[in-house]
Amino acid sequence: MSLEQPAPPPLLERNASSVIANQDRPRPKSQDAPRRVEYEQVENLQPDDSNTRPRSAPHHQDDQPHNEGPDNAGLRRSRTTELKEKFTAQKQKLTAKTKPAGGYDSTPLPDAPQGYTVKFIFHKATNLPVADMHTHSADPFILATLTADVPRRHQEEPLLTHRTPTARRTTEPVWENEWVVANLPASGFTLKCRLYDEDWPDHDDRLGNVTIHIPHLDENWEGLGPDGQIFEVRKRSGSKRAYLFKAISNALTKGSSLTPLLHLSMEVVGKSDPPHAQMYTVGPTCYVKHFSPMIGRLTGIKVNKDESADANPHKDGHGLKKYDFQANELQLAGPVPEKLYHRFVEFRPIIGLMFKSHGIRGHILNKVLHKQHKRIYNYDSSTEYDSFKACSEEAALQFLKMAHFDEGGRIFTYVLTLDGLMRFTETGQEFGIDLLSKHTLHSDVATYIACSGEFFIRRLERADGSDELDPPEATHPSQNLSGGPPNESPPRKPNNYQLIIDNDSGTYRPDKSTLPELKKFLEKNFPGLGIVTMHWENKHLQELKKKQREIKKKEGGGIRMVLNRSPSNSSFSSDDESRLSDLVRSPDDEDAAPVRTKKERAFDVLGDPRLLKEYLPRRHDGKGDDKGEDVAIEGGDSGVAGLGGGAPEADGHGEKGKGKEKEKAVGGTPTPATAG
Repeated sequence: MSLEQPAPPPLLERNASSVIANQDRPRPKSQDAPRRVEYEQVENLQPDDSNTRPRSAPHHQDDQPHNEGPDNAGLRRSRTTELKEKFTAQKQKLTAKTKPAGGYDSTPLPDAPQGYTVKFIFHKATNLPVADMHTHSADPFILATLTADVPRRHQEEPLLTHRTPTARRTTEPVWENEWVVANLPASGFTLKCRLYDEDWPDHDDRLGNVTIHIPHLDENWEGLGPDGQIFEVRKRSGSKRAYLFKAISNALTKGSSLTPLLHLSMEVVGKSDPPHAQMYTVGPTCYVKHFSPMIGRLTGIKVNKDESADANPHKDGHGLKKYDFQANELQLAGPVPEKLYHRFVEFRPIIGLMFKSHGIRGHILNKVLHKQHKRIYNYDSSTEYDSFKACSEEAALQFLKMAHFDEGGRIFTYVLTLDGLMRFTETGQEFGIDLLSKHTLHSDVATYIACSGEFFIRRLERADGSDELDPPEATHPSQNLSGGPPNESPPRKPNNYQLIIDNDSGTYRPDKSTLPELKKFLEKNFPGLGIVTMHWENKHLQELKKKQREIKKKEGGGIRMVLNRSPSNSSFSSDDESRLSDLVRSPDDEDAAPVRTKKERAFDVLGDPRLLKEYLPRRHDGKGDDKGEDVAIEGGDSGVAGLGGGAPEADGHGEKGKGKEKEKAVGGTPTPATAG
């Protein structure tokens, strides 16, 4: 018995039913875009001859019906979209290479409840051990670190720290030093006080530490009482040599104690102003001037012989000066604007390793840069400290003194930290200055800072504190003006001057959109002083800097030198002095290349191992080594060989290849650019 087979349904019905069945069935991964387009167009198919053709049969271009046009258009759009996505991804990869991670960070401050402003007073310490055997005394100071449960934008942000002045030659130091901090949370804080003996040029000796934990804060918190509180210093972390000597001396004295004591006070001043997620130093606003005569000799930098000469440099008619490299720190009143927030630019992989202290090379370079920062910002008996009234003309005048007013066509490199500490030194084309002025050194290898760049001072013809780039009046040093340098003492009013400050830093690349915030911050801290902020690419700015350098050549010569003896001026032999003269380059000889010391070349190789072959001694005509290749200062700690050390850094701002203009032949070999 035969069964009749039912007639197959029309092709259109089969296609429609298969589409409906496939709607609930997961599509295989191999299904391509054209097949999906074909499913979407099924409902538009007409039951004509073109639709009765088997699906596997190829469609010839000539007999393709007109109604398949949308299929091809959809297919073309799909392929175009795919190509655009690939092109965009490739473009992003290229952009990541030309614009590496770092620079301006737009991460907003996290939300936080209102905090409290607390004043700390470091009164004194007693019964400290003798750390300097030759003086039977010590030079103690406190380095305080404050931590609290305040949310931060990034964990790499530096901690809040404070250093007291150094008390000289005493084991019973009295500081009476204040530190006012805003936005400490109600959940309390931890204050760690490390006591040190200042011992330049050697390492500072630890004398112990005191850690104080406060579990809760409110407006009614009584602090540590009206007279403060005395804490025992933990000796375990102190110098074993110092405490051994103290134990021996105490054995000869009955009833004497081996434990030092630290006297502190704390009190709540009130509730803090926003932003509440930003712990910052309110005061005191103060300055520190660090001196290094030896670096001044190497770099050819001369300053007035003392503070009174800063105010009246031409009073005696001789312009008496001394070789002295001056590094400046100025604690300004916070908070720093939220938008001033920049991360180091990871221009090369070694830069990231150096800042994060990862890997052998990165760890070595990080340690070297920390050491060179301490060498530039060294503390010794010549270091000057003082405070000034916050946000006042006194503050602006102190800044002008440290920048030597409009004298000598000076240009400075600066870094502004997240806590409002401004560090700056003079920069220029002389030997070593470009190395010394690296923003990496000024920031102490900090991952995040507020801003960095360069600045210079110019004097206005009228005392109007103009903030115009092209004021309708003459300015010095680009034009000759009476009533000030180079022939007379500088005026003493801040509104006689203008600060031209930019964002010229290859290390952090501050964004030009943040310059208005920088201007507001400086105008608040330096009232009366005209503030002009400029982007580093501005051609007018480059012309102004060029004029500054030309003026420096004219006004910087013919000055007598005064010897300055201090612990930072390590002793020189006559042979050392002659070698220093070989290392110093004449400011007039712009084409002359500075000589790289052995230390600097070693650091260069750490940054770029390919330079090893270039730095190896060469033989000429098979007769011995090239003796001229080895001009250097022996004895690393007594000199500044390797200041900056040729450590790798982002060369310029990337897009314009600015840093490449700074490449010079050093000792017959090319070295990496040393952009600020």
